[in-house]
Amino acid sequence: MKNWQVWLGVLISVFFIWLALRGLHLEDFWNAVQKADYIWLVPGIGVYFIAVWIRAWRWHYLLGPIKKIPTKTMFPVTAIGYMGNNIYPARAGEVLRAVILKRKEGVSVSASLATIIVERIFDGVVMLSFVFVNLPELAKLTGASGFVGNIQQAAIIGTGVFLGALVIFLLAAMFPQVTAKTGLWLVERMTPKRLHTKIVTIMNKFLDGLASLRSPFNVLMVFFTSVIIWLLETGKYWFVMHAFDFNVSFFALMLMNGIVNLATTIPSAPGYIGTFDAPGIAVLTAYGVDQATAAGYTITLHVALWLPITLLGAYFLTREGIKWSDSLREETAE
Repeated sequence: MKNWQVWLGVLISVFFIWLALRGLHLEDFWNAVQKADYIWLVPGIGVYFIAVWIRAWRWHYLLGPIKKIPTKTMFPVTAIGYMGNNIYPARAGEVLRAVILKRKEGVSVSASLATIIVERIFDGVVMLSFVFVNLPELAKLTGASGFVGNIQQAAIIGTGVFLGALVIFLLAAMFPQVTAKTGLWLVERMTPKRLHTKIVTIMNKFLDGLASLRSPFNVLMVFFTSVIIWLLETGKYWFVMHAFDFNVSFFALMLMNGIVNLATTIPSAPGYIGTFDAPGIAVLTAYGVDQATAAGYTITLHVALWLPITLLGAYFLTREGIKWSDSLREETAE
């Protein structure tokens, strides 16, 4: 709590919550929430867990050149990581799952983090593709809901960032020796001499984590599984929609999925409070859904995305006999 980044995230969340709830009539909101048919959350949560299993398979696939680890082993570690993202700031769950994988399987944290960053880059590319597929539809929507008006410009900037990062990682994977030499040159000139050995060791292990990207087939497989993962998550959006009194197309929910998940890359309080909700409500109101129903749906969806995987991750953390001890906290922070 002494970390200034934590408080910055809290302030950003408060701002987004204000954006989400301004003008909202609480009576209408509670009425929408009370009338919802929550049985639709059951298939939605089921579809989401299938997506998490495929995430675990994708991670197993990316780690394949380093060590073959069964997906059934990766799934609990993946769930623990998502739990960490949901309850700790700065996406600490990503580092947490790399640390736990090192404890369980001996895979270096640097190599694991390389694969996790690759995952996030592909996720970003898919999210942006969801937005771009729906740009013609987006152009027809009103910008009165806030975020929607500037999303085209944001999507173009985001595309440049994610595609640029993807190209850099692909080049680093395809030309590891050149990358290592370049990295060594930079390390020797830009870091203290006493840290050279440690930094170069970490860099080399990180490059080992990119080994799966040296095959065009592997790159296509990672992209394909990323598309499946996010289509399944959009399926959860679709199921939860049926609990409420409105109806938009699956493509509209793809657009919402893309926008809210890109927005959650903005630093915020743990659990993406506000940064998930405000853009989600904005997209739905732009499609003509009244604000109370849009808020009830988006907040219910957020809870349904947050709570089950957090509980599952906590269960696996307990079952594996791992405690969020000072040693684990220090290892993750380092």
